[in-house]
Amino acid sequence: MTDLVFTPAHKLAGMIREREVSAVEVLDAHLRHIVKYNTKLNAICTLDEERARQRAKQADEALARGENWGVLHGVPITIKDIFETAGLRTTAGYKPLKDYIPKQDATAVARLRAAGAIIVGKTNPAELASDYQSTNDLFPRVNNPWNLDYTAGGSSGGSAAAVAAGLSPLDLGSDIAGSIRQPAHLCGVFGLKPTDRRVSTAGHIPEVPGMPRCIRQMLTAGPFARSIEDLTLCLQLIAGSDLRQPEIPPVGLDTPVPQSLQALRIAWTDGFPGFTVSSEIRLAMQAVANTLAQTGVHIESWVPPGFDFAGALQLYNVVVAYTMLYSQPVNLDALGKTISVMFREWTQGDRSLRSLYSITGVLPTFLNPTMKGYFQALQERDRLIAQMEEELLQWDVWLCPVAMTTAFTHRPKGEAVEVDGKKVPYFMASGAYTMLFSLTGHPVVVIPIGQTQDGLTIGMQIVGKRWGEMELLAIATELNKVIGNFQRPSGY
Repeated sequence: MTDLVFTPAHKLAGMIREREVSAVEVLDAHLRHIVKYNTKLNAICTLDEERARQRAKQADEALARGENWGVLHGVPITIKDIFETAGLRTTAGYKPLKDYIPKQDATAVARLRAAGAIIVGKTNPAELASDYQSTNDLFPRVNNPWNLDYTAGGSSGGSAAAVAAGLSPLDLGSDIAGSIRQPAHLCGVFGLKPTDRRVSTAGHIPEVPGMPRCIRQMLTAGPFARSIEDLTLCLQLIAGSDLRQPEIPPVGLDTPVPQSLQALRIAWTDGFPGFTVSSEIRLAMQAVANTLAQTGVHIESWVPPGFDFAGALQLYNVVVAYTMLYSQPVNLDALGKTISVMFREWTQGDRSLRSLYSITGVLPTFLNPTMKGYFQALQERDRLIAQMEEELLQWDVWLCPVAMTTAFTHRPKGEAVEVDGKKVPYFMASGAYTMLFSLTGHPVVVIPIGQTQDGLTIGMQIVGKRWGEMELLAIATELNKVIGNFQRPSGY
């Protein structure tokens, strides 16, 4: 029964439904696994064992009466500790919230509960979801299950590590700059960033409770899993309009038209202009393209001509600066952290790369935010969204790297990351390939495609058209049969 902890969520649900295994047995297997391995991973920061046991028992009793709560009836899952969970501590890795117990679930959490899922615990995030490593002042840092000396990524590092190591079959994460995609890449799991405003983020922190709602651009909620089937199932549950966020449109998910890989037009690249990636990531991307070409897939090397990648990333930073400006109280501790991180980002890493994409461009926004500046940034964002969408019309999907680097050793936030002997600015190393699609709002699936010589995982972004998640997931499923699949980390 130990393989229960590496069984996908949709299969666990079927086994429970068919009475092949009880919800209590599935929960117990995961709890034993958590006790055995979480102390070295620190992936789960809050465990709700007592209520989870009670709920699992109720799930089995309900089935005995012929009741079915939904497609995740009795399946234990985890939630990134950035989403509010009713009656269960929600900290966002932020000291002032160390004892915060919400009265209401985040919308996406409520929808998973309504489908019968059992929340076994919360996964350890970066403080206020604002780093590419999952460190905070409340809990020990999250370690990568493939090598504990390396980061699991951020801000959803605990989510990715928990799913990769079998502590959870399904986790709800969030992404505004790559916080689903980068950890999925670093931990070797599947992740989905939906289209901007496809899924409600009501109950997501930040904003810190009590602050005005100002994060209205680019933030998405999406799942981590060990199969694309589970990504699809979760999206179907959490997507849809929400009275708590009236701007979420009442638009149903698309219906994909079945087609073979050979009928698709696929673009790929092993790097954006000016933003090189590690040689091992380039080789992995090239191997993907070669494998697909050998199977008869129409695949071409491509980047959108005339697209200003550096300018787009600079604009991303400006929009984020406006978006996050009033999301948390200003205090000396937070100000000190921000200054030290910015100093490292400005002074570390290759000078030519720093000049290509510098965080200094957001300083005027911080020092003198204006309504005119905000609307000008949004207007430019609209232009780039339209440009990218028009360029992607000729392709079914676009394959590209997730980051410039694979997992790196733990370090202070903002400290440069070495990529093939070249020091790359911290945020660029992890975010250059993810921020772009946060800015344009396009849906992205990350699948694992290989490993480095040192045994670190390599993922790939599969970019689809806006509002076309189901088609994207269907294509990703077919691609995964040829070039990917989850590999279990040794020792778990």
